[in-house]
Amino acid sequence: MKIAMLGGSFNPIHIGHLILADSVCKNLGYDKILFVPTANPPHKELSCEVAASDRLEMTRLAVLGDERFEAEPCEIERGGVSYTYDTICFLEQKYASVLTGKIGLIMGEDLIADYDKWYKAAELASKADLILAVRPKDSDLKAEFQNSPTAKYGKNPMLGVTRENFPFPHKIVENPRIELSSSEIRQKIAETGAWRYLVSERVFEYIIERNLYAK
Repeated sequence: MKIAMLGGSFNPIHIGHLILADSVCKNLGYDKILFVPTANPPHKELSCEVAASDRLEMTRLAVLGDERFEAEPCEIERGGVSYTYDTICFLEQKYASVLTGKIGLIMGEDLIADYDKWYKAAELASKADLILAVRPKDSDLKAEFQNSPTAKYGKNPMLGVTRENFPFPHKIVENPRIELSSSEIRQKIAETGAWRYLVSERVFEYIIERNLYAK
């Protein structure tokens, strides 16, 4: 079984994440995509943070009905700072009996300039198959709704690095360009804008029921 993971805060998970996962399955032949909500990301501060249990439940609800997709709780259950290298090691062991080849690591093209600052970046690039996906730039959003880089992240990036000259082995997935981000959804919810069809129906109902992101 070819397995890939898609990590993120999923705050909230939206249709763009599902479209990307579908593209990886269709275009690169993966059988299963594991959606891994982060506990505490090392590279950004979460804006409008909701409980980790809520982010995990929204992820679980979003992938219901598609046997190719699965919510993987390992980072939230592990707690602390979520290092992708540790997660890949865990998933290798968990799926050892069915795994074919290396686990794919899906990452947005916007992350590659800081990739060299990731924990065990070179080892991770060797252990996993990096899958670079095109992601649209964030639209003009108020600062309060955007995640902010922490520590060394966002500082002194690998200048001029693009998916064409990214210095680590990788695959490319052509993801449909959806002008959508979790930050935008959080802002729309807080400002009572239109967001109903930016998330799956189950996630929409959960956000409403729990009154998440509302001011």
